Amino acid sequence: MGAPPGYRPSAWVHLLHQLPRADFQLRPVPSGFAPQEQEYQQALLLVAALAGLGLGLSLIFIAVYLIRFCCCRPPEPPGSKSPTPGGGCVTWSCIVALLVGCTGIGIGFYGNSETSDGVSQLSSALLHANHTLSTIDHLVLETVERLGEAVRTELTTLEEVLEPRTELVAAARGAQLQAEVVAQQLQGLAFWQGVPLSPLQVAEDVSFMEEYRWLAYVLLLLLELLVCLFTLLGLAKQSKWLVIVMTVMSLLVLVLSWGSMGLEAATAVGLSDFCSNPDPYILNLTQEETGLSSDILSYYFLCNQAVSNPFQQRLSLSQRALASIHSQLLGMERGAVRQFPSAQKPLLSLEETLNVTEGNFHQLVALLHCRGLHKDYGAALRGLCEDALEGLLFLLLFSLLSAGALATALCSLPQAWALFPPRNPSVLCSGSRLSEPLLPAGLEPASPLRSFPGCRRRPH
Repeated sequence: MGAPPGYRPSAWVHLLHQLPRADFQLRPVPSGFAPQEQEYQQALLLVAALAGLGLGLSLIFIAVYLIRFCCCRPPEPPGSKSPTPGGGCVTWSCIVALLVGCTGIGIGFYGNSETSDGVSQLSSALLHANHTLSTIDHLVLETVERLGEAVRTELTTLEEVLEPRTELVAAARGAQLQAEVVAQQLQGLAFWQGVPLSPLQVAEDVSFMEEYRWLAYVLLLLLELLVCLFTLLGLAKQSKWLVIVMTVMSLLVLVLSWGSMGLEAATAVGLSDFCSNPDPYILNLTQEETGLSSDILSYYFLCNQAVSNPFQQRLSLSQRALASIHSQLLGMERGAVRQFPSAQKPLLSLEETLNVTEGNFHQLVALLHCRGLHKDYGAALRGLCEDALEGLLFLLLFSLLSAGALATALCSLPQAWALFPPRNPSVLCSGSRLSEPLLPAGLEPASPLRSFPGCRRRPH
């Protein structure tokens, strides 16, 4: 199998491709890409289920930790005002976890952009391949129509004009036969005509799905960013209601992070299996969808010296027929223009048609060569197996950091919430007065509101 130009499986592809796989009965599954087989589907689902297992374990750990925190705390002595030991460490651990989550969000934005770039490169390659195939069909149709028109009009007129000269009539009929041969051979070059698989439709479907995937990840990233920022704001302002709301939102984002992690892991593993050796799967799938011969598909997908051009015979016959038409037209022009002046106009029209046909033929030779379509195939693989796979790995890292940071924050937020001072103004003012040093003897203490103006301005 010949690799497309510029594409080589990356180290990440080799690493992910070598990971062991198993079905639901934990039986080993080969790592070859076979999405139609049930065992392989179960292996990918099992990879995604590992994220579900991680979510369950993290929720159990958080629940056990919070139950222990709420139910197993030693009772505080009455009237004790000392802060809980380790309270500052709990708050700072929560802040550090949220900052790590913000770092993961930045990684997620980069991974989402890389994945989108890879899929866009795939769509662009499909669109360029569709343009090449459409141009081939258009050139063949145009050339066949021109030759058919020339046979029906100019060559028929020449036969009538040159009827007194038997050898010239034979030359005109020979040119007519050669034109029909060219038209017949050219019709076989439009190999994609009538094929149900359209690269344009595939590109549109891929772009449509990628647009919604990109938007879903952007919303997830923005949601987690808002949760982290508002949680930090709640800790800074010591707002209990904001911290409670963000705790609930953190739990929701934790579930979404683990879910996205499972989806990313299964997609990355399947994509690595495909990218390790994409040619056999693409050849078989395209042959099933299009019904084209394996010779044509192997020529364009492999494009090496071991595979010959399946259109070489048709191109050679067409080239010889065009050369024969050209020589016959020259012979008719030399022997008929002086004797039959009315033959000059159809001969000039035939020469123009022949020039256009030869120009279209040379374009077809260039377009039918495997270099162009094989280059598009390589560009599609590079976009899917390099940029898109790299973006998926960054998204996987984002989900991992997000899950760890949110789990840590969910364990720390209730303790930090318990350390917040009360918001009752009377308690705050009485606490301030109790802590005020004793006044000198003989001086009356000022009124509480005048002595403690901060009691009036303290926000509720």
